[in-house]
Amino acid sequence: MRPASARQRALAHGRWETSLLMRNGEQLLLTLVIPIGILLGLTMTDVLVQQAGPDRIPRAIATVLAVSVISSAFTSLAIATGFERRSGALRFLGTTPLTRSELLIGKFLATAAVTAVSTAAVCLVAVLVGWRPSASALWAVPVLILGTAAFAAWGMALAGLLRAEAVLAVANGLFLLLIMFGGVVIPAASLPGPMSVIAPALPSGALVTGLTDALVDGHAPSALATAVLLAWLAGGALVSSRTFRWS
Repeated sequence: MRPASARQRALAHGRWETSLLMRNGEQLLLTLVIPIGILLGLTMTDVLVQQAGPDRIPRAIATVLAVSVISSAFTSLAIATGFERRSGALRFLGTTPLTRSELLIGKFLATAAVTAVSTAAVCLVAVLVGWRPSASALWAVPVLILGTAAFAAWGMALAGLLRAEAVLAVANGLFLLLIMFGGVVIPAASLPGPMSVIAPALPSGALVTGLTDALVDGHAPSALATAVLLAWLAGGALVSSRTFRWS
């Protein structure tokens, strides 16, 4: 029997990681229940002023998808990987033919799969409550892929830099900061002082901008939002490749 190629090992690890995530009740809560609950809250109430008006549903979708990506690709991934290292699970994987890059690719593929499930569920519920997507909504797909990759890269970087307990605290803290002050829940233009300038340069702000371009304004994501996400992806990939360790 011929040994598995690097591509086959990465894909196999991605499938294994995906199966673990989808059997995890907490992950399913983060992936399905909470995003759908937020979507219903934003579309059926006037909790946020900026979500009111004829664009209520597509703006709510952009917000919910951004929250889902940050939660799954950054917070959950960083925490899970940090505790896998502490428990010795990563050390065990290090004894297999799986290389570091193949492990990182596998984890990204699993995160992308979970994000795809969450996106499909959110869009289905949005259609049920009245959303009628146009062809331009497909521009949201590359934005989601790029955003997921950028946040996953930094999730792995964080998991490689800190101990598991510190990863738990920092990942949750950054999640809250990005959601509240990173241009997700509150638009960047409505943030006070320098935050209105900083938010669009953050991956969260760029992700929401790109999703809003596609879902609300009906055109391709802006060059600036795309460039910001690409820059954060490149930086995160560089840091994670240098800081990741098996134990």
